[in-house]
Amino acid sequence: MRSRFRNRADAGKRLAKLLDAYAARHDVLVLGLPRGGIPVAFEIAQHLHLPLDVFVVRKLGLPGHEELAIGAIASGGVRVLNRDVIDGAGVSEAVVASVAEREARELVRREHLYRDHRSVAEICGRTIILVDDGIATGATVRVAIQALRKRGAREIVVATPTIAQSTAEEMRTQVDGLFAVITPDNFVGVGQWYEDFSQTSDAEVCQLLDHSRHLPVSSKRASAPSRLGP
Repeated sequence: MRSRFRNRADAGKRLAKLLDAYAARHDVLVLGLPRGGIPVAFEIAQHLHLPLDVFVVRKLGLPGHEELAIGAIASGGVRVLNRDVIDGAGVSEAVVASVAEREARELVRREHLYRDHRSVAEICGRTIILVDDGIATGATVRVAIQALRKRGAREIVVATPTIAQSTAEEMRTQVDGLFAVITPDNFVGVGQWYEDFSQTSDAEVCQLLDHSRHLPVSSKRASAPSRLGP
């Protein structure tokens, strides 16, 4: 087995080294997907001297089998549905609407909690480094990508410590760059690539976001990175 990450902070430090071409650029924003993506994104933002913010996405789980996504929603009112799963499981539109309404409430709750009434960082016209702690099927990240496109992101770069090889190949066609440390064929789950994959708490997310706001952020003129993925 390839060398695993000690924890999310270690994963973020290792991943950040692949992103040096984006360091200190005034047009780049790091966005972490909560909760697990925030500790990874924090290390990247700190290493690259870039601002950090949170981008909330909620999976719509199949009732009774919540690990199976029937869709997802994201900040900005974007909703994507997995019609194959919905039709295959015989899920009614009423059930889909009910799940979406519940998750929308949770999305709003988390945005208020994590931002503490601060406004959303400007996305339009910027290069976004979208960070998660690992990507299996990529359903959640794809919704985030669509939401960021809708909000006018100029470029979207996905950065993750580990991603399934098949998912990486597909996702490279949907973004302007994809960076990962480990892209295994035998991808069972994100947790298998971490020694410590304990759940990230809301309190930790808030603490890291608050700390990032007090870190110095450098800026320099935008220049094209030498490559858009390993």
